Amino acid sequence: MTDDLDRLFERLVSVLADDAPGRLAVPFPAAEVYERLVPYRSNRSILKVATHQDYEMAVLRLLAGERGYASLEPAEVRDALRRETGESNPDTGLFRQFPDAVLSLNRLAAERFLRGDRAYAPPPPPLPPPESAEAAEEDHTEKPPLAGAAFELAEQSETPRQCRQCPYCGETLPGHRKVNFCPQCGQPPSGELRCPACGGEMDVGWRYCVSCGRATGFE
Repeated sequence: MTDDLDRLFERLVSVLADDAPGRLAVPFPAAEVYERLVPYRSNRSILKVATHQDYEMAVLRLLAGERGYASLEPAEVRDALRRETGESNPDTGLFRQFPDAVLSLNRLAAERFLRGDRAYAPPPPPLPPPESAEAAEEDHTEKPPLAGAAFELAEQSETPRQCRQCPYCGETLPGHRKVNFCPQCGQPPSGELRCPACGGEMDVGWRYCVSCGRATGFE
C-alpha cells in the first residue's frame, strides 16, 4: 500500500523525467519541489492528500530522507528535518526555512517508479571478450589472484563513462575528443553552469541570469 510519501516521490520523479532526459541525476534546490515541480494546489488530487498540512508532512518526510528516496544537503538541515518528523506535533512547514538546501534523488528508487524507456540508468560497463574453449583447455598454469586485474578493468571502464553524458541536459557527449561545451545545450560538462549570454556563473534551476537578466532556457 502506498502512502502520501510514495505518491509525492512518484509524482516528482514523473515530472522530472518528463522535463528533460537526465534530470533525475542532477541535484536541484529543494524549494523547487513545493514551488514549481509538485505544488500543492495543482497536485492535490493526484497526491490524494486531504489537507495542506498532510501535503507539507509528505514534503518534510521526503526532504528528511525517509525511505532513502532522496538526500538533502547540507547534512545539518537534513538532520533537523529528520528530528522534526519524529515530534508528536511537528512543524510541517519547517523545510520552508531552508529554500537553498539542495536535493538529490535516489536513482535506483526513482527507477522503480518509472516504466521502461523513461527510466534513467547509466550505460553498463563493457564486458571483456569471452575466452575461447580451446584456450581454456590449453592453459593449465596457476594464475595469480584477479583482484588487481579486476581493479584495472574497472578503472578502464569507468574513465570513458565520466564524459559520456551532459550533467545538465542528459544528452550523449561526443567520444574520443575534448569536449568543452555540450553540443545540445551549450553548457560545459565540467559542472560549472554558465549563462549562455554573458558566461556568468549560475546555479541549477535558475531561469534567468543574475548578471545580465537573460533567460537561461533551463525551465
